[in-house]
Amino acid sequence: MQHLRVVSPSAATADVVDLLRSSPAATNVVVLPDCAVDPPGDVVMADVAREALSPILDRLTDMGLGRDGSIAVESVDTSLSHHATRAQDAAPGLPEDALVWQEVVDRTEAESRTSLGYLALMALATTIGMIGVLFDQPILVVGAMVTGPDFGPLAAISVGLVGRRWRTAGRAAATLAAGFAAGFAASVLMALLLQAWGLADQATLLADRPQTSFIWAPDALSWVVGALAGAAGMISLTSGRSGVLVGVLISVTTVPAVGNAAVALAYGVGEEATGSLAQFAINVAMIVAGAVVCLLIQRTWWRFQGRTASGQVRATSDS
Repeated sequence: MQHLRVVSPSAATADVVDLLRSSPAATNVVVLPDCAVDPPGDVVMADVAREALSPILDRLTDMGLGRDGSIAVESVDTSLSHHATRAQDAAPGLPEDALVWQEVVDRTEAESRTSLGYLALMALATTIGMIGVLFDQPILVVGAMVTGPDFGPLAAISVGLVGRRWRTAGRAAATLAAGFAAGFAASVLMALLLQAWGLADQATLLADRPQTSFIWAPDALSWVVGALAGAAGMISLTSGRSGVLVGVLISVTTVPAVGNAAVALAYGVGEEATGSLAQFAINVAMIVAGAVVCLLIQRTWWRFQGRTASGQVRATSDS
């Protein structure tokens, strides 16, 4: 169940209550008159089955409550209520499969912004990946994949493309570029420092490195894995399964590929730098493609699943 809290102008409160009471997937409706101070108005609260939340949020937004009032949603971890169980049973599908579009947009909006923490993590992750590839240490490569926060902007680009939110997609693309630029610069600096300290040089890069050679040698599987990872990452994002996202991060090679391209250019091995950048480009393109296709399928399927609930809400609230 999801807990919905609405700050409503007094003139719109009756419509909000009618909307919630019209949905069999909403229960525990509470109205606190003249309780809100900023923005002023009434507070209306209810518990809503996750599967039916998106059409209700659409209707509340259409009523102007996002502009004239406030709409907030939080997850209910435990609900001991027969009414809540009945509301859950009335909603179509399963809560784990539900696509709450507004939640996905809000989450990816945050991921599209460039922060100092994001840039620092990208620099650290790419440098760790560079060292892992240079010394053929797959554990370090895996660590770099998990540390890198690049899937956030990639997901934001995908959501922006599907929702035609071009501003979000553009901002996320700029954030992604800034992060990898920071990682590239940090990796070049570290590569030069390793050379100055006598810990690595061009011979280290040209040595046989069978454990990590896939980083700069893309093949057909690079395309397949990238698309599958993008789809899995989007499912993780929409369902809130953070454990799945960790597996997605381990399966893609964006961060270590940029790190290896940086050290290859620093040591003058152009062919390996080109291969690494190709691996990076393939992964980025296919992650976005896989995520977009997955999100389109999810939206289409969930609209089909939630058609009855949405129709009930609209028919009752419009009458």
